Amino acid sequence: LLIRYPSREVHDQERAKALAQVAEVVAAARKRIEDLQLERKKNTAELEFYRNDINRAPPLLRRQIEHVRQSLESQDRFIQLQEGERQRINARFDEELARLIEEYFRSSFSQTLRIEPSYHRVIPVGEAIRNDMEILPFESAEDILAKAKAWGVVDCICRQQKALIGEGCQHPLDVCMVFSDKPGEFDGLSDVRALTLEQAKATLRRASEAGLVHSLSNKQDGHDYICNCCTCSCGILRGIAEAGIANAVARSAFVNQVDESLCHTCGMCLSKCQFDALSIETTMVVNEIRCVGCGVCVLACPEGAMSLVRRPEEQVKAPPPTGEAWRRERAAARNIDLNEVL
Repeated sequence: LLIRYPSREVHDQERAKALAQVAEVVAAARKRIEDLQLERKKNTAELEFYRNDINRAPPLLRRQIEHVRQSLESQDRFIQLQEGERQRINARFDEELARLIEEYFRSSFSQTLRIEPSYHRVIPVGEAIRNDMEILPFESAEDILAKAKAWGVVDCICRQQKALIGEGCQHPLDVCMVFSDKPGEFDGLSDVRALTLEQAKATLRRASEAGLVHSLSNKQDGHDYICNCCTCSCGILRGIAEAGIANAVARSAFVNQVDESLCHTCGMCLSKCQFDALSIETTMVVNEIRCVGCGVCVLACPEGAMSLVRRPEEQVKAPPPTGEAWRRERAAARNIDLNEVL
């Protein structure tokens, strides 16, 4: 694949060329249909002379009418077959692109995950945070949603990519959220399902109940999406699970805490933790280094023995204030002067 398609541009060009060939023959079929419809109109007008007794119509005219009818049906069938061919072409190129992306992840992208500040940061499940804990606006998913004026949900591109190469997971697909400060931004779009604020909050809850981790761009303001991630498919979290990159995602300002008096060591929370931060000894033990403070395991505890508490101040690194600040920090980490590049 890499030899055939040395760049994304080449792959896109080849897809466009294959689809153009289909479009060309479909256009010819539609032109043929237009010609046949004119011929049918002419035959219908001639048949008007025999409307009182169709059997008196000349055999040649009746044969022409039948020929046009069959030809129209044939052209319709041909166009339907070409639509199937268009879908097959897109499916083939989608699978190829998914494999190329996987190759890029394994060979190159995982290396960029080591650079700080991280692409994404975790935001905790709100219900998991202890009631007496302060929560800053950029640390609350619901607060971030509430600031928006339009909301939508799209299918997770990471899970689609993994499914295309035969490595799909069982987590829900329709949980990646987008939002905007422009009312009605997603109305009428084919690739985004518009939501109300309450529906957006419900989607957030559905994702956390499915064991997914809320994450978003690693800055304090200017957000327009929330990903709901898993280590089996998410390009960012796979950096932790597969490449062992602890800082692939910036952890939240919180850490899980266990109330030993309530913990029955039932183990219900273990399967929910995607970061191997939990282990059972005489009670449930939290590895604070591995814990990203997502709060997903807290929801799974039937005894309410877990909660998120704020980490000590010296362990919390505030995210960059803006996207521009984030870019400059990453550039500086690579000894790049953005003023010279941009």
